[in-house]
Amino acid sequence: MFDVWCLHIPVQDRTTFQGLVEYVERTVKSERSRAPDRPVYLVGESIGACIALAVAARNRDVDLVLVLVNPGTSFHRSQLQSLSAFLDLVPDPFHLSTPQFLNFLTGNFMKMSPRFDEAGQALSEVTTGLLPSLMYLTDILPKESIVWKLKMLRTAASYVNSRLHAVKAQTLVVASGNDELLPSRDEAERLRAKLKNCRIRHFRDNGHKILLEDGFDLATSIKGSTYYRRSRQPDFVSDYLPPTPDELEKAIDHDRLLNFATDPVMLSTLTDGRIVRGLAGLPREGPVLFVGYHMLMGFELGPLVTGVLKSTGIHIRGLAHPFLFNESSEQLMPDTSYFDLPRIMGAVPVTGVNFYKLLSEKQFVLLFPGGAREALHRKGEEYKLFWPEQSEFVRMASRFGATIVPFGVVGEDDICDLLLDYNDLVKLPFYDTIDKKINEGGLRKLRTDSTGEIKNQDMHPVVLTPKVPGRFYFIFGKPIETRGREKELRDKEKAQHLYLHVKSEVESCIKYLKEKREEDPYRSILPRLLYQATHGSDAEIPTFEP
Repeated sequence: MFDVWCLHIPVQDRTTFQGLVEYVERTVKSERSRAPDRPVYLVGESIGACIALAVAARNRDVDLVLVLVNPGTSFHRSQLQSLSAFLDLVPDPFHLSTPQFLNFLTGNFMKMSPRFDEAGQALSEVTTGLLPSLMYLTDILPKESIVWKLKMLRTAASYVNSRLHAVKAQTLVVASGNDELLPSRDEAERLRAKLKNCRIRHFRDNGHKILLEDGFDLATSIKGSTYYRRSRQPDFVSDYLPPTPDELEKAIDHDRLLNFATDPVMLSTLTDGRIVRGLAGLPREGPVLFVGYHMLMGFELGPLVTGVLKSTGIHIRGLAHPFLFNESSEQLMPDTSYFDLPRIMGAVPVTGVNFYKLLSEKQFVLLFPGGAREALHRKGEEYKLFWPEQSEFVRMASRFGATIVPFGVVGEDDICDLLLDYNDLVKLPFYDTIDKKINEGGLRKLRTDSTGEIKNQDMHPVVLTPKVPGRFYFIFGKPIETRGREKELRDKEKAQHLYLHVKSEVESCIKYLKEKREEDPYRSILPRLLYQATHGSDAEIPTFEP
Protein backbone atom coordinates (compact mmCIF):
# COMPACT_ATOMS: atom_id res chain seq x y z
CA MET A 1 0.00 0.00 0.00
CA PHE A 2 2.70 2.49 0.95
CA ASP A 3 6.38 3.33 0.68
CA VAL A 4 6.92 3.89 4.41
CA TRP A 5 9.23 6.57 5.80
CA CYS A 6 9.82 7.16 9.50
CA LEU A 7 10.90 10.35 11.26
CA HIS A 8 13.39 9.51 14.00
CA ILE A 9 14.26 12.15 16.57
CA PRO A 10 17.37 11.16 18.58
CA VAL A 11 17.14 11.56 22.33
CA GLN A 12 19.83 14.26 22.46
CA ASP A 13 18.38 16.15 19.49
CA ARG A 14 17.29 19.69 20.28
CA THR A 15 15.68 20.68 17.00
CA THR A 16 12.78 23.02 17.65
CA PHE A 17 9.20 22.22 16.69
CA GLN A 18 9.45 24.72 13.85
CA GLY A 19 12.61 22.97 12.65
CA LEU A 20 10.93 19.56 12.69
CA VAL A 21 7.99 20.93 10.72
CA GLU A 22 10.34 22.34 8.08
CA TYR A 23 12.23 19.04 7.92
CA VAL A 24 9.05 17.05 7.31
CA GLU A 25 7.86 19.71 4.89
CA ARG A 26 10.98 19.31 2.74
CA THR A 27 10.51 15.54 2.71
CA VAL A 28 6.86 15.89 1.69
CA LYS A 29 7.71 18.25 -1.16
CA SER A 30 10.42 15.88 -2.34
CA GLU A 31 7.94 13.00 -2.39
CA ARG A 32 5.37 15.10 -4.22
CA SER A 33 7.88 15.97 -6.95
CA ARG A 34 8.75 12.27 -7.29
CA ALA A 35 5.09 11.16 -7.57
CA PRO A 36 2.96 14.27 -8.26
CA ASP A 37 -0.24 12.31 -8.94
CA ARG A 38 -0.27 10.38 -5.68
CA PRO A 39 -1.27 11.66 -2.24
CA VAL A 40 1.26 11.83 0.59
CA TYR A 41 0.10 10.28 3.86
CA LEU A 42 1.34 11.77 7.13
CA VAL A 43 0.78 9.49 10.12
CA GLY A 44 1.51 11.30 13.36
CA GLU A 45 1.20 10.11 16.94
CA SER A 46 1.00 12.60 19.81
CA ILE A 47 3.49 15.36 18.91
CA GLY A 48 3.81 13.76 15.48
CA ALA A 49 0.15 14.62 14.91
CA CYS A 50 0.96 18.25 15.66
CA ILE A 51 3.78 18.17 13.13
CA ALA A 52 1.46 16.66 10.50
CA LEU A 53 -1.20 19.32 11.11
CA ALA A 54 1.38 22.10 10.95
CA VAL A 55 2.72 20.81 7.61
CA ALA A 56 -0.83 20.59 6.24
CA ALA A 57 -1.67 24.14 7.38
CA ARG A 58 1.47 25.49 5.66
CA ASN A 59 1.02 23.47 2.44
CA ARG A 60 -2.62 23.64 1.44
CA ASP A 61 -1.74 23.06 -2.22
CA VAL A 62 -0.19 19.63 -1.47
CA ASP A 63 -2.44 16.57 -1.68
CA LEU A 64 -2.10 15.25 1.88
CA VAL A 65 -3.97 12.66 3.91
CA LEU A 66 -3.42 13.04 7.65
CA VAL A 67 -3.76 10.19 10.13
CA LEU A 68 -3.62 11.63 13.64
CA VAL A 69 -3.16 9.06 16.40
CA ASN A 70 -4.03 10.31 19.90
CA PRO A 71 -2.99 13.81 18.82
CA GLY A 72 -1.01 16.02 21.19
CA THR A 73 -3.23 19.00 20.38
CA SER A 74 -4.98 18.25 23.67
CA PHE A 75 -1.79 18.80 25.68
CA HIS A 76 -3.21 21.70 27.73
CA ARG A 77 -6.03 19.46 29.00
CA SER A 78 -3.87 16.40 29.66
CA GLN A 79 -1.82 14.75 32.39
CA LEU A 80 1.33 15.61 30.44
CA GLN A 81 0.89 19.24 31.41
CA SER A 82 1.10 18.34 35.11
CA LEU A 83 3.95 15.91 34.43
CA SER A 84 5.94 18.73 32.86
CA ALA A 85 5.70 20.82 36.03
CA PHE A 86 6.27 17.81 38.31
CA LEU A 87 9.55 16.83 36.64
CA ASP A 88 11.14 20.13 37.64
CA LEU A 89 10.83 19.06 41.30
CA VAL A 90 12.27 15.54 40.96
CA PRO A 91 16.06 15.02 40.90
CA ASP A 92 17.79 13.00 38.21
CA PRO A 93 17.59 9.94 37.86
CA PHE A 94 14.54 9.45 40.11
CA HIS A 95 12.25 11.09 37.55
CA LEU A 96 12.16 7.68 35.87
CA SER A 97 10.41 6.10 38.86
CA THR A 98 7.64 8.64 39.39
CA PRO A 99 4.10 7.35 38.92
CA GLN A 100 3.41 9.93 36.24
CA PHE A 101 6.45 9.00 34.22
CA LEU A 102 5.88 5.26 34.59
CA ASN A 103 2.41 5.91 33.26
CA PHE A 104 4.00 7.88 30.42
CA LEU A 105 6.21 4.87 29.61
CA THR A 106 3.65 2.10 29.99
CA GLY A 107 0.28 3.73 29.31
CA ASN A 108 -2.76 1.86 30.56
CA PHE A 109 -0.68 -1.19 31.57
CA MET A 110 0.56 0.65 34.69
CA LYS A 111 -2.34 1.34 37.08
CA MET A 112 -1.39 3.74 39.87
CA SER A 113 -3.72 4.33 42.81
CA PRO A 114 -5.11 7.85 43.16
CA ARG A 115 -4.80 7.64 46.99
CA PHE A 116 -1.74 9.49 48.18
CA ASP A 117 -0.62 7.00 50.83
CA GLU A 118 -0.95 4.03 48.48
CA ALA A 119 0.77 5.96 45.73
CA GLY A 120 3.66 6.74 48.09
CA GLN A 121 4.02 3.09 49.04
CA ALA A 122 3.83 1.99 45.41
CA LEU A 123 6.41 4.63 44.48
CA SER A 124 8.81 3.33 47.13
CA GLU A 125 8.43 -0.27 45.97
CA VAL A 126 8.82 0.63 42.32
CA THR A 127 11.84 2.83 42.99
CA THR A 128 13.60 0.06 44.94
CA GLY A 129 12.96 -2.41 42.16
CA LEU A 130 14.12 -0.09 39.42
CA LEU A 131 17.30 1.27 41.05
CA PRO A 132 19.66 -1.21 39.29
CA SER A 133 18.34 -0.06 35.94
CA LEU A 134 18.01 3.66 36.59
CA MET A 135 21.55 4.57 35.56
CA TYR A 136 21.14 2.72 32.27
CA LEU A 137 17.75 4.35 31.63
CA THR A 138 19.19 7.78 32.45
CA ASP A 139 21.52 7.48 29.46
CA ILE A 140 18.55 6.65 27.23
CA LEU A 141 15.96 8.98 28.74
CA PRO A 142 17.75 11.83 30.51
CA LYS A 143 15.54 14.23 32.37
CA GLU A 144 16.74 17.14 30.26
CA SER A 145 15.50 15.45 27.08
CA ILE A 146 12.10 14.66 28.56
CA VAL A 147 11.65 18.22 29.81
CA TRP A 148 12.64 19.48 26.35
CA LYS A 149 10.13 17.21 24.59
CA LEU A 150 7.29 18.23 26.89
CA LYS A 151 8.04 21.93 26.42
CA MET A 152 8.11 21.37 22.67
CA LEU A 153 4.77 19.56 22.85
CA ARG A 154 3.27 22.55 24.67
CA THR A 155 4.57 24.84 21.95
CA ALA A 156 3.36 22.49 19.21
CA ALA A 157 -0.16 22.27 20.61
CA SER A 158 -0.45 26.07 20.86
CA TYR A 159 0.95 26.57 17.36
CA VAL A 160 -1.35 24.03 15.69
CA ASN A 161 -4.54 24.90 17.56
CA SER A 162 -4.28 28.48 16.30
CA ARG A 163 -3.99 27.24 12.69
CA LEU A 164 -6.60 24.45 12.46
CA HIS A 165 -8.74 26.65 10.23
CA ALA A 166 -6.02 26.50 7.57
CA VAL A 167 -5.96 22.67 7.35
CA LYS A 168 -7.77 21.46 4.21
CA ALA A 169 -6.33 17.95 4.00
CA GLN A 170 -8.35 14.78 4.45
CA THR A 171 -7.92 13.82 8.09
CA LEU A 172 -8.52 10.62 10.01
CA VAL A 173 -8.27 10.87 13.81
CA VAL A 174 -7.58 7.61 15.65
CA ALA A 175 -8.51 7.94 19.31
CA SER A 176 -7.92 5.48 22.15
CA GLY A 177 -10.69 5.26 24.71
CA ASN A 178 -8.27 4.09 27.40
CA ASP A 179 -5.62 6.74 26.85
CA GLU A 180 -4.43 7.76 30.33
CA LEU A 181 -2.14 10.54 29.13
CA LEU A 182 -4.30 12.50 26.70
CA PRO A 183 -8.09 13.05 26.53
CA SER A 184 -7.98 11.55 23.04
CA ARG A 185 -11.64 10.65 22.68
CA ASP A 186 -12.84 14.18 23.44
CA GLU A 187 -10.06 15.64 21.33
CA ALA A 188 -11.15 13.58 18.32
CA GLU A 189 -14.64 15.04 18.54
CA ARG A 190 -13.22 18.55 18.87
CA LEU A 191 -10.98 18.13 15.83
CA ARG A 192 -13.83 16.72 13.78
CA ALA A 193 -15.83 19.87 14.49
CA LYS A 194 -12.86 22.13 13.70
CA LEU A 195 -11.54 20.48 10.53
CA LYS A 196 -13.50 20.60 7.30
CA ASN A 197 -12.69 17.12 6.00
CA CYS A 198 -12.29 14.92 9.05
CA ARG A 199 -13.40 11.46 10.13
CA ILE A 200 -12.76 9.83 13.48
CA ARG A 201 -12.31 6.27 14.66
CA HIS A 202 -12.63 5.40 18.35
CA PHE A 203 -10.94 2.35 19.88
CA ARG A 204 -12.54 2.00 23.27
CA ASP A 205 -10.23 -0.60 24.84
CA ASN A 206 -6.88 0.62 23.52
CA GLY A 207 -4.32 2.72 25.34
CA HIS A 208 -2.04 5.61 24.47
CA LYS A 209 0.42 3.47 22.51
CA ILE A 210 -2.21 1.99 20.21
CA LEU A 211 0.23 1.63 17.30
CA LEU A 212 2.21 -0.88 19.36
CA GLU A 213 -0.79 -2.80 20.65
CA ASP A 214 -1.84 -6.20 19.41
CA GLY A 215 -5.00 -6.37 17.34
CA PHE A 216 -4.82 -2.84 15.92
CA ASP A 217 -4.21 -2.53 12.18
CA LEU A 218 -3.63 1.00 10.90
CA ALA A 219 -4.06 -0.03 7.26
CA THR A 220 -7.47 -1.52 8.05
CA SER A 221 -8.60 1.76 9.61
CA ILE A 222 -7.43 3.72 6.57
CA LYS A 223 -9.25 1.34 4.20
CA GLY A 224 -12.40 1.24 6.32
CA SER A 225 -12.65 5.02 6.41
CA THR A 226 -12.37 5.08 2.56
CA TYR A 227 -9.24 7.22 2.85
CA TYR A 228 -6.99 4.93 0.84
CA ARG A 229 -6.54 6.21 -2.68
CA ARG A 230 -3.87 5.99 -5.35
CA SER A 231 -4.49 9.35 -7.02
CA ARG A 232 -5.97 12.77 -6.32
CA GLN A 233 -9.50 11.58 -7.07
CA PRO A 234 -10.74 8.54 -5.11
CA ASP A 235 -11.91 5.55 -7.12
CA PHE A 236 -13.88 2.93 -5.21
CA VAL A 237 -13.06 0.28 -7.81
CA SER A 238 -9.41 0.79 -8.75
CA ASP A 239 -8.34 1.87 -5.25
CA TYR A 240 -9.79 -1.24 -3.64
CA LEU A 241 -7.57 -3.81 -1.94
CA PRO A 242 -9.04 -7.25 -1.12
CA PRO A 243 -9.40 -8.14 2.57
CA THR A 244 -6.37 -9.60 4.28
CA PRO A 245 -6.79 -12.95 6.10
CA ASP A 246 -7.13 -11.04 9.39
CA GLU A 247 -9.78 -8.73 7.93
CA LEU A 248 -11.71 -11.67 6.53
CA GLU A 249 -11.56 -13.41 9.89
CA LYS A 250 -12.92 -10.28 11.58
CA ALA A 251 -15.74 -10.13 9.03
CA ILE A 252 -16.63 -13.75 9.72
CA ASP A 253 -16.40 -13.14 13.45
CA HIS A 254 -18.68 -10.11 13.11
CA ASP A 255 -21.47 -12.37 11.83
CA ARG A 256 -20.60 -15.35 14.00
CA LEU A 257 -23.61 -14.94 16.30
CA LEU A 258 -25.99 -14.46 13.37
CA ASN A 259 -24.56 -17.49 11.58
CA PHE A 260 -24.81 -19.56 14.75
CA ALA A 261 -28.42 -18.52 15.32
CA THR A 262 -29.55 -19.01 11.71
CA ASP A 263 -27.16 -21.70 10.35
CA PRO A 264 -27.58 -20.56 6.71
CA VAL A 265 -28.43 -23.19 4.11
CA MET A 266 -27.03 -22.42 0.66
CA LEU A 267 -28.36 -24.06 -2.49
CA SER A 268 -27.42 -23.48 -6.11
CA THR A 269 -28.73 -24.53 -9.51
CA LEU A 270 -26.61 -26.40 -12.04
CA THR A 271 -26.72 -25.59 -15.74
CA ASP A 272 -29.06 -28.54 -16.30
CA GLY A 273 -31.56 -27.02 -13.85
CA ARG A 274 -30.86 -29.43 -10.99
CA ILE A 275 -30.80 -27.86 -7.49
CA VAL A 276 -28.01 -29.01 -5.18
CA ARG A 277 -26.88 -28.11 -1.69
CA GLY A 278 -23.75 -26.03 -1.79
CA LEU A 279 -22.44 -23.60 -4.39
CA ALA A 280 -21.37 -25.92 -7.21
CA GLY A 281 -23.79 -24.14 -9.55
CA LEU A 282 -22.12 -20.74 -9.30
CA PRO A 283 -19.99 -19.54 -12.25
CA ARG A 284 -16.30 -19.43 -11.45
CA GLU A 285 -15.29 -16.75 -13.97
CA GLY A 286 -16.51 -13.18 -14.14
CA PRO A 287 -18.07 -10.91 -14.92
CA VAL A 288 -21.04 -12.21 -12.93
CA LEU A 289 -24.02 -10.22 -11.69
CA PHE A 290 -25.91 -11.57 -8.66
CA VAL A 291 -29.41 -10.09 -8.58
CA GLY A 292 -31.75 -10.79 -5.70
CA TYR A 293 -34.05 -9.87 -2.86
CA HIS A 294 -32.83 -7.52 -0.13
CA MET A 295 -33.93 -8.89 3.23
CA LEU A 296 -34.99 -6.62 6.10
CA MET A 297 -32.03 -4.55 7.34
CA GLY A 298 -29.78 -6.42 4.93
CA PHE A 299 -29.48 -9.36 7.33
CA GLU A 300 -28.44 -11.57 4.42
CA LEU A 301 -25.35 -9.57 3.43
CA GLY A 302 -22.79 -10.89 5.92
CA PRO A 303 -23.66 -14.61 5.58
CA LEU A 304 -23.92 -14.21 1.81
CA VAL A 305 -20.61 -12.46 1.10
CA THR A 306 -18.43 -14.30 3.62
CA GLY A 307 -20.19 -17.63 3.02
CA VAL A 308 -19.54 -17.51 -0.73
CA LEU A 309 -15.96 -16.29 -0.23
CA LYS A 310 -15.13 -19.05 2.26
CA SER A 311 -16.73 -21.81 0.19
CA THR A 312 -15.62 -20.84 -3.31
CA GLY A 313 -13.01 -18.09 -3.08
CA ILE A 314 -15.39 -15.83 -5.04
CA HIS A 315 -15.21 -12.26 -3.78
CA ILE A 316 -18.52 -10.47 -4.31
CA ARG A 317 -18.49 -6.66 -4.63
CA GLY A 318 -21.76 -5.08 -3.56
CA LEU A 319 -23.43 -1.97 -5.02
CA ALA A 320 -24.54 -0.22 -1.84
CA HIS A 321 -26.66 2.76 -0.81
CA PRO A 322 -24.63 6.03 -0.61
CA PHE A 323 -25.66 6.27 3.06
CA LEU A 324 -22.89 3.76 3.85
CA PHE A 325 -20.27 6.16 2.52
CA ASN A 326 -21.64 9.51 3.64
CA GLU A 327 -19.46 11.26 6.23
CA SER A 328 -22.42 12.64 8.19
CA SER A 329 -24.02 9.18 8.30
CA GLU A 330 -21.17 7.91 10.48
CA GLN A 331 -22.06 10.39 13.19
CA LEU A 332 -25.57 8.94 13.46
CA MET A 333 -24.29 5.45 14.22
CA PRO A 334 -23.41 4.13 17.70
CA ASP A 335 -19.85 3.70 16.41
CA THR A 336 -18.26 5.77 13.64
CA SER A 337 -16.67 2.59 12.23
CA TYR A 338 -20.09 0.95 11.85
CA PHE A 339 -19.83 0.86 8.04
CA ASP A 340 -16.11 0.08 7.79
CA LEU A 341 -16.64 -3.65 7.41
CA PRO A 342 -18.79 -3.55 4.25
CA ARG A 343 -16.32 -1.09 2.73
CA ILE A 344 -13.39 -3.37 3.55
CA MET A 345 -15.31 -6.29 2.06
CA GLY A 346 -15.70 -4.43 -1.22
CA ALA A 347 -18.96 -2.47 -1.18
CA VAL A 348 -19.08 0.58 -3.49
CA PRO A 349 -21.68 3.34 -3.88
CA VAL A 350 -24.37 2.32 -6.36
CA THR A 351 -23.69 4.43 -9.44
CA GLY A 352 -23.63 3.67 -13.14
CA VAL A 353 -19.92 4.47 -13.29
CA ASN A 354 -19.02 2.03 -10.49
CA PHE A 355 -21.26 -0.64 -12.02
CA TYR A 356 -19.51 -0.18 -15.37
CA LYS A 357 -16.03 -0.36 -13.85
CA LEU A 358 -16.75 -3.51 -11.83
CA LEU A 359 -18.12 -5.38 -14.84
CA SER A 360 -15.27 -4.16 -17.06
CA GLU A 361 -12.81 -5.70 -14.57
CA LYS A 362 -14.75 -9.00 -14.68
CA GLN A 363 -15.76 -8.79 -11.05
CA PHE A 364 -18.56 -10.61 -9.24
CA VAL A 365 -21.13 -7.89 -8.54
CA LEU A 366 -24.06 -7.92 -6.11
CA LEU A 367 -27.11 -5.83 -7.00
CA PHE A 368 -30.42 -5.36 -5.20
CA PRO A 369 -32.79 -3.55 -7.58
CA GLY A 370 -35.21 -3.02 -4.66
CA GLY A 371 -32.58 -1.06 -2.74
CA ALA A 372 -33.44 0.64 0.55
CA ARG A 373 -37.19 0.43 -0.10
CA GLU A 374 -36.91 -3.36 -0.03
CA ALA A 375 -34.46 -3.58 2.88
CA LEU A 376 -36.58 -1.18 4.96
CA HIS A 377 -39.96 -2.49 3.96
CA ARG A 378 -43.16 -2.00 5.93
CA LYS A 379 -45.19 -4.48 7.95
CA GLY A 380 -46.68 -7.25 5.85
CA GLU A 381 -44.27 -6.64 2.94
CA GLU A 382 -41.88 -9.52 3.66
CA TYR A 383 -40.50 -11.08 0.46
CA LYS A 384 -42.20 -8.52 -1.77
CA LEU A 385 -39.99 -7.17 -4.54
CA PHE A 386 -39.85 -3.40 -5.11
CA TRP A 387 -38.14 -3.25 -8.47
CA PRO A 388 -38.28 -0.41 -11.01
CA GLU A 389 -40.65 -0.89 -13.91
CA GLN A 390 -37.89 -0.49 -16.48
CA SER A 391 -34.73 -2.56 -16.67
CA GLU A 392 -31.69 -1.01 -15.04
CA PHE A 393 -28.98 -3.62 -15.40
CA VAL A 394 -29.65 -5.91 -18.38
CA ARG A 395 -28.03 -3.85 -21.13
CA MET A 396 -25.04 -3.02 -18.95
CA ALA A 397 -24.58 -6.71 -18.12
CA SER A 398 -24.88 -7.72 -21.78
CA ARG A 399 -22.34 -5.10 -22.81
CA PHE A 400 -19.67 -7.07 -20.94
CA GLY A 401 -21.16 -10.51 -21.50
CA ALA A 402 -21.86 -10.90 -17.80
CA THR A 403 -23.62 -13.97 -16.44
CA ILE A 404 -26.71 -13.03 -14.43
CA VAL A 405 -27.44 -15.19 -11.40
CA PRO A 406 -30.87 -14.57 -9.83
CA PHE A 407 -31.14 -15.56 -6.18
CA GLY A 408 -33.61 -15.59 -3.34
CA VAL A 409 -33.26 -15.62 0.44
CA VAL A 410 -35.80 -16.17 3.20
CA GLY A 411 -35.60 -16.22 6.97
CA GLU A 412 -36.10 -12.68 8.22
CA ASP A 413 -39.54 -13.69 9.51
CA ASP A 414 -37.86 -16.53 11.41
CA ILE A 415 -35.69 -14.25 13.54
CA CYS A 416 -37.72 -11.09 14.20
CA ASP A 417 -41.00 -9.22 13.84
CA LEU A 418 -41.30 -5.63 12.69
CA LEU A 419 -42.70 -3.61 15.60
CA LEU A 420 -42.40 -0.06 14.23
CA ASP A 421 -41.98 0.68 10.53
CA TYR A 422 -41.75 3.96 8.62
CA ASN A 423 -45.52 4.46 8.68
CA ASP A 424 -45.40 4.29 12.49
CA LEU A 425 -42.36 6.53 12.82
CA VAL A 426 -43.77 9.43 10.81
CA LYS A 427 -46.60 9.68 13.33
CA LEU A 428 -44.14 10.37 16.15
CA PRO A 429 -43.55 14.00 17.21
CA PHE A 430 -40.40 15.58 15.80
CA TYR A 431 -39.59 12.58 13.58
CA ASP A 432 -39.44 14.88 10.55
CA THR A 433 -36.34 16.50 12.09
CA ILE A 434 -34.68 13.11 12.50
CA ASP A 435 -35.66 12.16 8.96
CA LYS A 436 -34.00 15.27 7.51
CA LYS A 437 -30.84 14.60 9.50
CA ILE A 438 -30.59 10.99 8.33
CA ASN A 439 -31.14 11.79 4.66
CA GLU A 440 -29.18 15.02 4.35
CA GLY A 441 -26.31 15.48 1.93
CA GLY A 442 -28.19 14.61 -1.25
CA LEU A 443 -29.13 11.08 -0.25
CA ARG A 444 -32.73 11.72 -1.34
CA LYS A 445 -31.57 12.21 -4.95
CA LEU A 446 -31.17 8.48 -5.51
CA ARG A 447 -33.51 7.19 -8.23
CA THR A 448 -35.24 10.50 -8.81
CA ASP A 449 -36.16 9.31 -12.32
CA SER A 450 -38.20 6.39 -10.95
CA THR A 451 -41.88 6.40 -10.06
CA GLY A 452 -44.01 4.73 -7.41
CA GLU A 453 -42.64 3.10 -4.28
CA ILE A 454 -39.20 2.39 -5.74
CA LYS A 455 -38.56 6.15 -5.82
CA ASN A 456 -38.58 6.14 -2.02
CA GLN A 457 -34.96 5.29 -1.20
CA ASP A 458 -34.83 7.23 2.06
CA MET A 459 -33.07 5.67 5.01
CA HIS A 460 -34.87 5.36 8.33
CA PRO A 461 -34.69 3.29 11.53
CA VAL A 462 -36.99 0.37 12.31
CA VAL A 463 -37.85 -1.24 15.63
CA LEU A 464 -37.71 -5.04 15.79
CA THR A 465 -38.77 -7.67 18.29
CA PRO A 466 -36.64 -10.85 18.30
CA LYS A 467 -38.02 -14.38 17.98
CA VAL A 468 -36.64 -17.82 18.77
CA PRO A 469 -34.22 -18.07 15.83
CA GLY A 470 -35.20 -20.04 12.79
CA ARG A 471 -32.97 -20.53 9.77
CA PHE A 472 -31.74 -18.59 6.73
CA TYR A 473 -32.10 -20.21 3.31
CA PHE A 474 -30.34 -19.03 0.14
CA ILE A 475 -30.85 -20.38 -3.35
CA PHE A 476 -28.98 -19.26 -6.45
CA GLY A 477 -31.01 -19.81 -9.58
CA LYS A 478 -29.88 -21.11 -12.95
CA PRO A 479 -27.24 -18.77 -14.44
CA ILE A 480 -28.46 -16.66 -17.36
CA GLU A 481 -25.87 -15.98 -20.04
CA THR A 482 -25.74 -12.64 -21.86
CA ARG A 483 -22.49 -13.29 -23.71
CA GLY A 484 -23.09 -12.97 -27.43
CA ARG A 485 -26.45 -11.24 -26.92
CA GLU A 486 -25.21 -7.66 -26.73
CA LYS A 487 -26.70 -6.65 -30.09
CA GLU A 488 -29.98 -8.40 -29.29
CA LEU A 489 -30.31 -6.80 -25.86
CA ARG A 490 -29.72 -3.29 -27.15
CA ASP A 491 -33.36 -3.50 -28.14
CA LYS A 492 -35.34 -2.04 -25.24
CA GLU A 493 -38.18 -4.48 -25.60
CA LYS A 494 -35.93 -7.54 -25.52
CA ALA A 495 -33.92 -6.13 -22.62
CA GLN A 496 -37.17 -5.52 -20.75
CA HIS A 497 -38.25 -9.11 -21.44
CA LEU A 498 -35.02 -10.46 -19.91
CA TYR A 499 -35.36 -8.07 -16.99
CA LEU A 500 -38.84 -9.38 -16.19
CA HIS A 501 -37.53 -12.94 -16.57
CA VAL A 502 -34.83 -12.28 -13.96
CA LYS A 503 -37.40 -10.75 -11.62
CA SER A 504 -39.68 -13.77 -12.10
CA GLU A 505 -36.75 -16.09 -11.31
CA VAL A 506 -36.02 -14.24 -8.05
CA GLU A 507 -39.68 -14.52 -7.05
CA SER A 508 -39.63 -18.23 -7.92
CA CYS A 509 -36.52 -18.71 -5.77
CA ILE A 510 -38.25 -17.08 -2.80
CA LYS A 511 -41.42 -19.13 -3.34
CA TYR A 512 -39.39 -22.35 -3.55
CA LEU A 513 -37.57 -21.62 -0.26
CA LYS A 514 -40.73 -20.65 1.60
CA GLU A 515 -42.35 -23.94 0.64
CA LYS A 516 -39.34 -26.22 1.10
CA ARG A 517 -38.33 -24.87 4.51
CA GLU A 518 -41.53 -26.35 5.89
CA GLU A 519 -39.90 -29.76 5.28
CA ASP A 520 -36.76 -28.89 7.24
CA PRO A 521 -36.79 -30.72 10.61
CA TYR A 522 -33.95 -28.42 11.74
CA ARG A 523 -35.56 -25.12 10.89
CA SER A 524 -35.68 -24.10 14.57
CA ILE A 525 -32.53 -23.52 16.61
CA LEU A 526 -33.49 -26.06 19.31
CA PRO A 527 -33.32 -29.17 17.06
CA ARG A 528 -30.07 -27.82 15.60
CA LEU A 529 -28.51 -27.45 19.05
CA LEU A 530 -29.54 -31.00 19.90
CA TYR A 531 -28.05 -32.27 16.62
CA GLN A 532 -24.74 -30.54 17.32
CA ALA A 533 -24.69 -31.84 20.87
CA THR A 534 -24.86 -35.42 19.56
CA HIS A 535 -22.80 -35.06 16.35
CA GLY A 536 -20.25 -32.41 17.28
CA SER A 537 -20.21 -28.64 16.88
CA ASP A 538 -18.55 -28.79 13.44
CA ALA A 539 -21.05 -31.26 11.97
CA GLU A 540 -23.07 -29.98 8.99
CA ILE A 541 -26.71 -29.87 10.06
CA PRO A 542 -29.10 -31.54 7.58
CA THR A 543 -31.96 -29.76 5.88
CA PHE A 544 -34.69 -30.59 3.36
CA GLU A 545 -33.89 -32.52 0.21
CA PRO A 546 -33.61 -30.12 -2.76
